[in-house]
Formats: sequence, structure tokens, C-alpha cells
Amino acid sequence: MSSYQALYRAWRPERFEDICGQEGVTKTLKRQITGERIAHAYLFCGSRGTGKTTTAKVLARAINCRNSQDGEPCGVCACCVQLKNESSMDVLEIDAASNNGVDEVRLLRDRIAYPPSVGKYKVYIIDEVHMLSTSAFNALLKTLEEPPSHAVFILATTEPQKLPATVLSRCQRYDFKRIPANVIIDRLKVVLAGIERSCDEEALDEIARAAEGGMRDALSLMDMCLSYTLDTVTAPLVREVLGTAGREFMFEFVGAIEQGDAGKALIKIDQAMRDGRDAGVFARETAQHMRSLLMAQLVGDALSELAEITKEDAERFQAQGAKFEKTRLMRAMDLFIRAEGEMKWVSNPRSILEVCAVRACAPKEGESVEALMERMELLEKKLKEGIVVKAENVPSTPSEPIHASAPEKSGEQSVRSAQKREAEPAEKLYNEAIAKLADENPSMRAFLGHMKYAGRDNEVVFAKFNRNSRIQMQMLERKSDLIEKALSEAYGEKIVINMKLAEETAQKSSKNLSSAALTKTFDVFGRDKVEVVD
Repeated sequence: MSSYQALYRAWRPERFEDICGQEGVTKTLKRQITGERIAHAYLFCGSRGTGKTTTAKVLARAINCRNSQDGEPCGVCACCVQLKNESSMDVLEIDAASNNGVDEVRLLRDRIAYPPSVGKYKVYIIDEVHMLSTSAFNALLKTLEEPPSHAVFILATTEPQKLPATVLSRCQRYDFKRIPANVIIDRLKVVLAGIERSCDEEALDEIARAAEGGMRDALSLMDMCLSYTLDTVTAPLVREVLGTAGREFMFEFVGAIEQGDAGKALIKIDQAMRDGRDAGVFARETAQHMRSLLMAQLVGDALSELAEITKEDAERFQAQGAKFEKTRLMRAMDLFIRAEGEMKWVSNPRSILEVCAVRACAPKEGESVEALMERMELLEKKLKEGIVVKAENVPSTPSEPIHASAPEKSGEQSVRSAQKREAEPAEKLYNEAIAKLADENPSMRAFLGHMKYAGRDNEVVFAKFNRNSRIQMQMLERKSDLIEKALSEAYGEKIVINMKLAEETAQKSSKNLSSAALTKTFDVFGRDKVEVVD
């Protein structure tokens, strides 16, 4: 009785045309074979399960095949049969993770002089080549640059940045892309038809998304799901195997966060935990869902292609994403990403998840710039929806309150004469401009109340803040273009705003006063008769 073979091994492609999602790489290699332009060293880079080792084996078979057709191995000649049965002495597959020392590389270098026994080339496939030690790389360099004419090196790695530049420069590099979800689904259907099993569309979609672009991962997950049942593989079964919550459940959970309903969010977490879901996987899924919502805000209709989802799901993400403020969405995403990492070090991961959900339900508190930005966006959203904010809830500086006046028409503003502007006090024009700006931008009113007129010097208007209003000053500095535009309209000329804290303004005034006194002293007594001592 033959032993069972995993799906990813039993269905490993034997021809270039069967390799999924890497058409650019396979076409180039086939042209090299048909044109007899075989390189002496190849470097295959890419994430796990994207076909690097498989392509290396097919390439080794194709360049040794005696009856190659359009660059594809025939599969029936002696070389192809030996390579398929893994009994050929002309192809050596080396695992650099366990054979990473200089002695192993020196042994390989000594054996490379021997010609192939059956085929045209002797092929050395070195997997995870980035694991070689520095001394091993140095021992390999000369052989890699000028190997015998019958030798071909194929290096495979998931981390090409760890390879020395001297190695990279000696190889033809091919980058393997993550395989799209629709390509993985098509391949899974072929495998299922071959083994006479069935799987519904939603389950295939769940497996393809969980594989994250790796065909080997997808086949391994399918293997696990097939072991759970003798009937059709369904989406609930896949979620049970993966420990995931499902897209519909995630929409409901994130909807509770958007509404600020912490109680509902905690109930959904309890439901997920009772169903046997993993807290870390749940946090990761929530962060991925938030990422899709953020992408929906930024890319719009292109979400379906970028996130590899159906148009119906993309429309749902767009609808839910429109309910979030961007700052709050990014903060919630950051909370769940951090929570997944923290869960590894606590005995009760569920508590981390629950605290994270409660924090995500409410706007950020505190006096940081991020918190104020989030609260401003929430206020702007409420104003757009027609919710009136009571005046007593908006803080203002008692000494200089901002009196809202009816906005002037742009036509009347433009015809005001320059003589009238010059006659009016500079501070009065400043107050009019700030009052109008506050009426046009309600979200700035609370911050403008902390800004006081401190004088004018030509085109520069000085504004001061007390030392407890540093955050408000930083927020208004981000909106300085709006403030300068309002002041320029009021003064009838180009105005630049200069914001300072009160102590900085006082120091500057003191410095200017000292400078004026010193100049007057020089005029009375003469510069050569005055000695300045600090």
C-alpha cells in the first residue's frame, strides 16, 4: 500500500505551462532554452510558496531533455524520467539552511569538475541560499563566476537583500510575484477535479485569501479541509479549520466600532471566542478589514482589483469606509496591529482584544495633536450632517472672545478702498478677519480663541499664545494658509502670520527695547566712548 502524498507534492507542476502566476519568468526561461542561451547562474527570489523550487526543477529537466519542444521537457526521455523519479545524479538539490558551512561549499566546489552522467548539464539547486555563512559565500564566489561549461547554478531565496552584492552581480535574477487569488482558485478547482472532490465558491475564496499569494499554502489548507469531511468543503468548515471569523461577522463587528457601541463589540468578541476563534487571528483579521476600509477611501473603484475581492464586497467596504474619519480609521488599525503583538506575551489574550475594541469605539482622548485632529474630524462630520454644536461647549479665551459676525460678501470685500484700510486700526482688521474665519470654519473656532493679536511689522502680523496653548498653536500652524488668506483680504495686501508663545514674544520685545536703548546711548555719548558688557 503506497503512502499518502500531500497535495502540493502530488500536484507539483512538471512543465512551465503548468506553473501558475509566473508567466513572465517562465516565458523568458523557455526562450533561453529554445535559443540555447543557458546562463551559468540563476537567482530566483520571492515569498514562500510562489514556485521558486518548482521552476528550478522544471528548468533543470528542460535543459537536460533530449527531445525538448518549445522549451518544455518531453517527460519521456531517460533524463526526464530519472529527474521525475528523483534518481538522477545530474541534479543536486542542496538545503543551505542545514548545509551552510564553508566545508560543504568546498566539497561542492571539488565535485563540480565531474561531468554529468546522462544529461547535458549538471545542475546545482541551492535552496534558501541567504542562509550560507560569509565564509561559504566567499568560497563559492569564484566557482559561481566561472563554473565549468557543463555546470548550472540555480539559487533560490526568500530574502535576496541578505545576499552579498558580489553574488547578486554573478546571477540572472528573477523575481516571483505573489499569486493572485483568482489564479489560486482556478488551480484549486483543477486539483479538486483531479481527486474527484468538491468545494463551494465561498470556501475557495476563504482559502485563497488565507494563502496570501502562496500556492503551496493554499494546497496545504485545502488538504487540511479535505481531511475534515468526506463531503463538499464549505465556508464554515474552512473558517473552523483556519480559526477565522468570516467576512459577514467582521462587517458587523467593525460596524459596532464605527457606531461607538462598545457593548455590542464585546458581545461579538464573546461570540467569536465561544466559537473557538483565536484572539490573535481575530485581531489580525480586524486590522486587515480596517486596511480594506482605508483603501476604499483612497482608491475608490480600484479596491476590487487591489484587494482581490468581488465588486459586491468592494461596494460594501466603500459604504462602511465612508462612515469612518480617516484619522480614527488609522488609529483603530494601529490598535489591532499592536494588540496582535502584545497577545504573545500575556496569559489572557482575550483581555487585550477587549480593551483594544473599547478604545477603538471612542475618539482618542488627551491633548496630543493626533487626538485633536481626530476630534476635529468628528466635529466637522457632525456639522456637515446638520448637528448644531452649543456655544457653551466651545471653549474660548475670556479676555478676547471671538464675536461671530455675518460673513461679508466677497464683492463688498473686494471694493473696500485702501485708504479706509489704512485708517482702521490694525488690530480691528485682525479681529474682523479672525471672526470671519471662525464663522467659515467652525472646527477652528476653539483654537482661534487662544490666538491674540501682538502687533504688525510691514507684511508680518504677530500673534501670541500663552504657554498652556502650545497644542492649539501647533494645530493653527497647520492651517496657516487659511489664516494668512483671511488676513490678506482684511488688510488688502499680502500678509504673513508669525505665531509665538507668550514668553518668546516677551523676550523678543525685551531684546528690541534693549537694542533701541543702546542705539540712543551711542548717539549721545559716541560709539567709541561706550563699552558694552554682558
